[in-house]
Amino acid sequence: ASVTVTDTRMLSVNVWDKSVVGAADRAIRESGLGLNPVVDGQNLRLPIPPLNEERRKELQKVAGKYAESARVAIRNIRRDGMDSLKAMEKDGDISEDRHHALSDEVQKLTDIYVAKVDEALKAKEAEIMQV
Repeated sequence: ASVTVTDTRMLSVNVWDKSVVGAADRAIRESGLGLNPVVDGQNLRLPIPPLNEERRKELQKVAGKYAESARVAIRNIRRDGMDSLKAMEKDGDISEDRHHALSDEVQKLTDIYVAKVDEALKAKEAEIMQV
């Protein structure tokens, strides 16, 4: 099947095999997404209902979970970088002063990217709540 966004409130699904159009229709109806397809031959038109406040808040929570996952990933990269710097200092590849300078740089980068995640979340939450 192929999916096309026809406008902001409509998806069009072209089912290639006629024998599964009914199954695709049922699956979409039973998905819990609140979508009611309109069957048109091998095409399913999916009108997207406007979001209510409850659904918008649920989507904000989902966005928040994605943002937290991104923050955790950034902190894990920071930890790996700091561990590498410690190992390099221990092996004598860099001096203690260089280790501290690079550690500060890793922390600055971490702060910058966590802030970018926070900004993206704030923008997405505003977009979700926009009526």
